[in-house]
Amino acid sequence: MGSKYTKRCTEEFKRDAIALVDSSGKTVTAVARELGISSEPLRGWSRRAKADRGEGEPGELTSAEREELKRLRKEVRELQQTIEVLKKATAFFVKENDR
Repeated sequence: MGSKYTKRCTEEFKRDAIALVDSSGKTVTAVARELGISSEPLRGWSRRAKADRGEGEPGELTSAEREELKRLRKEVRELQQTIEVLKKATAFFVKENDR
């Protein structure tokens, strides 16, 4: 989502920026300054890349796990909505049957 003023970066740019952080020995802030971007997105990209390589903090989700979690949360929302509709339909038919 983000602001309409947010600079969109390609996946290739992100990969190159992460590689630069990993290989240069410079801080994320220094690399971000050189690339002309904010340090926070670069820090997040770097953290996610490390998690995907198995080098992240304990308990940190990989990209695949994050995508699965997103998919499962969406599925849960849809199932909850279905349950609500079925509850209302059941109540309606019980009421109709009593007449």
